Amino acid sequence: MKKIIQRDDDRGVAEHGWLHSRFSFSFAEYYNPRKMGFGLLRVLNDDIIEAGEGFGTHPHNNMEIITIMLQGELEHKDSSGSGSVIRPGEIQVMSAGTGILHSEFNHSKSDLVNLLQLWIIPKERNIKPRYDQKVFPLSECKNKLIKIVSGKLSEETLYIHQDAAISYGKLDEGNTHKYEFTYKGNGAYLFVINGHIAIDGDIINRRDAVGISEADDFQITAESDSEFVIIEVPLK
Repeated sequence: MKKIIQRDDDRGVAEHGWLHSRFSFSFAEYYNPRKMGFGLLRVLNDDIIEAGEGFGTHPHNNMEIITIMLQGELEHKDSSGSGSVIRPGEIQVMSAGTGILHSEFNHSKSDLVNLLQLWIIPKERNIKPRYDQKVFPLSECKNKLIKIVSGKLSEETLYIHQDAAISYGKLDEGNTHKYEFTYKGNGAYLFVINGHIAIDGDIINRRDAVGISEADDFQITAESDSEFVIIEVPLK
């Protein structure tokens, strides 16, 4: 097994008053040639949006965009006519395909929003744009993983156009879980939302991440009560 550990304080930083962002990979004004993604995972942004603020209408194309809500309520509108408010426990996917315009705003006038946004390069270009959203029982997750996104069509997950899978996990201190890859040859980028976990002797702390490759599975041990996401993607 091969591992690449990325610490919280080594992420890119952007402060715009209304927006507080941490970038796992090069994005916008943050550029690091050593951090251009992990396999076909191109973006993992950890955004905090102030009350009543947000991103005005802007375009995307040929990207699978996944939004995971951690705190607050995010209002979404796009040029396909879709519009919704996304809350913790809800996951949104948007296949930008041939091109889509959308906006994202903090729905609250008093509370912060915290979200993770992931961009995964699709296996097909110029598909028809699509949008989907689903509620998952993340608050009830205990000492297990819940698959939330997959490249395999299923009523249990949200679909994206890539041989990829995203899982949400929550482990109590002292518990372990073995992650088995959905697709042979893929890598996995594990991002710790809260807590501390151990993988193959390395401690991965809150907002740290580890990229894992050249493995069929790996063991996760919670050093404290922990919450994390695993983003499994093709490496090329």
